[in-house]
Amino acid sequence: MNDKARVLAVDDEDRNLRLMEAMLLPMGYEVDLAKNGEEALAKVDADPPDVVLLDIMMPGMDGFEVARRLKSREFSRIIPIVMVTALEAVEDRVKAYEVGADDFLTKPVDKMELKARVASCLKVKFYNDYMLHYQQELEAEIARRTKQLERAYARVREASLDTILRLSRAAEYKDDHTGEHIQRMSYYAVAVARTLGLGQKVCDSILYAAPMHDVGKIGIPDRILLKPMRLNPEEWKIMKRHTTIGAQILSGSDMGFIKLAEVIALTHHERWDGNGYPRGLAGKSIPLAGRVAAVADVFDALTSKRPYKEAMSVGESFAIIGEGRGIRFDPEVVDAFFSVEDEILAIMARFPDAGVSFLARMAGDGQAEGA
Repeated sequence: MNDKARVLAVDDEDRNLRLMEAMLLPMGYEVDLAKNGEEALAKVDADPPDVVLLDIMMPGMDGFEVARRLKSREFSRIIPIVMVTALEAVEDRVKAYEVGADDFLTKPVDKMELKARVASCLKVKFYNDYMLHYQQELEAEIARRTKQLERAYARVREASLDTILRLSRAAEYKDDHTGEHIQRMSYYAVAVARTLGLGQKVCDSILYAAPMHDVGKIGIPDRILLKPMRLNPEEWKIMKRHTTIGAQILSGSDMGFIKLAEVIALTHHERWDGNGYPRGLAGKSIPLAGRVAAVADVFDALTSKRPYKEAMSVGESFAIIGEGRGIRFDPEVVDAFFSVEDEILAIMARFPDAGVSFLARMAGDGQAEGA
């Protein structure tokens, strides 16, 4: 590695270039020479020097233009430029500073002054190099730390979702569901929400909130949850309380996705026509998250085996969702659900119930709607 500083001297007169070279070489510098502005720019492009000694009065591209171009480019901006000229007018010096010159040398050049000017400029250049290198290292370190934080955040998110899913199973097991039900239903809801144009942050919140939609079933007696036949009116009245119980369990949190889970738990059995429960809300008075969760939950209930029914086929289940458009379900949500049918089927295949294959779901039959 060569540690010598490099100086590029630019002048249209060969004798001036040789004089510069003769003075600079004994000072321990590497010296490169250019006879015009175009050659100077080409040499800077090929191998940037540490200092440029630049004559002003040159045919074609003069020193002012060379300096302007060097200072306008990112990689050559920090190279100090010393204007070497016989011009003494104030306006010429002002113009030189305006285009980016860092210092001046007056012709004929004095050797001691040349040594001092170059040494001073090199200090500036080395400091600029250090700061640029430091900035690059800092940016690289920030990028590395950011990736670490992103990976850590992803692990926290995965752990949080896993915890939510596991805790939500406490209610689902009582209803003879499996953890696959809450995962399928959650991913169905996210697919629909994304299609409706909801942002990534909202979709992430739905992914975390939807698994808790039936957490209130933990407060419903087993004799009702596990009854292998249709519920009588009194039992159905008790069953419907799982929405308000779930909302009560989830209420009072400062966490956004828990607040959303409270909304979903309370409203995912409301109907578009106002005949749902627990409040009999209708149309868009039902929160959008509840409308989305309703379609996702009912579809999974239709395609799943329950204590009181066998699983329906996928085709039959899609048909029932379609029949409920504008009656039980928000028409826009149903349209969004059908538009992502391939994704819905992929989610079904990804999270099958134990002992129930995807092909069985595609071909099975039965009847019922989810509680």
